Amino acid sequence: MDPKKLYRIPSQGMIAGVCAGLAEYLVVDPTVVRLIFVLLFLAGMSGLVIYLIMWLIVPIKSENE
Repeated sequence: MDPKKLYRIPSQGMIAGVCAGLAEYLVVDPTVVRLIFVLLFLAGMSGLVIYLIMWLIVPIKSENE
């Protein structure tokens, strides 16, 4: 069994695919992940910072994976 890997999925995402990739990794609905990021954003901008860092660090999922 292959270990799970975290990827961005721009084709399924609204901006960069970070939430879609995180939702696939955690096996939850992407809307839930998006709501968590919005709540973190409203609670002190940490959601935006985390999102931007993940956008830069998390690789894009290729069509073959």
